[in-house]
Amino acid sequence: MSTKTVSNSNAPVIESRQQLLEYFAGGEKPEPRWRIGTEHEKFVYRTADHRAPSYDEPGGIRDLLAELTQFGWSPVEEGGKVIALSGPDGTVSLEPAGQLELSGAPLENLHQTCAETGRHLQQVKAVGERLGLGFLGLGMWPDKTRAELPVMPKGRYGIMLNHMPRVGSLGLDMMLRTCTIQVNLDYSSEADMAQKFRVGLALQPLATALFANSPFTEGKPNGMLSYRSHIWSDTDPHRTGMLPFVFEDGFGYERYADYALDVPMYFVYRDGRYIDAAGLSFRDFLRGELSVLPGEKPTIDDWADHLSTAFPEVRLKTFLEMRGADGGPWDRICALPALWVGLLYDQGALDAAWDLVKGWRMDERQALRDSVPRLGLDAPLPGGGKLRDIAGEVVEIAGAGLRARGRLNAAGDSESGFLDPLREIVRTGKVPAELLLDQYRGVWDGDLTRIYDGSRF
Repeated sequence: MSTKTVSNSNAPVIESRQQLLEYFAGGEKPEPRWRIGTEHEKFVYRTADHRAPSYDEPGGIRDLLAELTQFGWSPVEEGGKVIALSGPDGTVSLEPAGQLELSGAPLENLHQTCAETGRHLQQVKAVGERLGLGFLGLGMWPDKTRAELPVMPKGRYGIMLNHMPRVGSLGLDMMLRTCTIQVNLDYSSEADMAQKFRVGLALQPLATALFANSPFTEGKPNGMLSYRSHIWSDTDPHRTGMLPFVFEDGFGYERYADYALDVPMYFVYRDGRYIDAAGLSFRDFLRGELSVLPGEKPTIDDWADHLSTAFPEVRLKTFLEMRGADGGPWDRICALPALWVGLLYDQGALDAAWDLVKGWRMDERQALRDSVPRLGLDAPLPGGGKLRDIAGEVVEIAGAGLRARGRLNAAGDSESGFLDPLREIVRTGKVPAELLLDQYRGVWDGDLTRIYDGSRF
């Protein structure tokens, strides 16, 4: 989730609806300036007993952040506590229960992305060895109850933890027990944004299946391959889902702004603190009628904050976020941006991907999304067959897109090699969660503690 590293008290006040749309238009970039921003989360645990460390305990999350500053990271504080780090490789931040996230810098190619990921993991592993901490690459805590997990000292999390049980039964699980990999990508125009949004949203269930990696809950199989994805189905219907309007004629900035305005607020950030506005209307805020800030109108920063509290499968800010994948190991951190860069950053690949999905009806798209958490690649495909029937074709469209980009490393390799973990999944027909279940029922003999060795970084 987003972490505020600066507070801009001089941000323009929103005086017209047009400013909301101009915010999105301000993200438009010509193709040579398109960048790749990769975010990945991991669970932190005590190697001695697999417990999730609290913020304040010796050798806990606070000390982890402090130790990482030796690598050039600068502390970011909230309420006198360090809650994030900033540096050339982006931002290191905390999810609600202490999951550690790298929000990477905007980079030109996937070779740089994977190098950035490698630097980050080397740093956290070096610190972890000194503090007795390990890092787990999964989509959901395999064995922890909510009550066993700490809560980090970030103001927005307190507001969200309070509000979540009012609007869904699984929102607290989303906050406390899940990890993801996602990628942030640019667009050149409103039309380009719309095509990328549609392809990304239609194929997000395939990404969920290929990266499905959360088959355990509280120490036993949960009947799902991606329980993390299932959680989003009952988190908050006002701010999640497949967004049918994206596929309607005329979709663009204005329609997304209307959607975002209908998403209930969580908070307003003022003078270094979060003011609880959970359930209130941003439309009222625009009129100066927000009950917690009477007479005050929002700034562009408030709009940016509000956009970060919507959680659809694809999210628009001044870039597009692909949000469907479970957390996983190092090679899949590189594979997720490779899939979406290959599909969305080459026009030929983008058109080919759209040709695959443009005939699907909205009810078919929704049915696919609903069935993927349990069935993975066996989810029924619109028009007949199974999702696995197009998985190889989509991965190869992405590979062709990456080769067409022509971003080579020093050895002359294209970015296409980062798709190899996905090609292996297509070849074997087994998604990561199915391999974990095979181990659980086989060599682990039902002992889920073995997952800490098998899935640690």
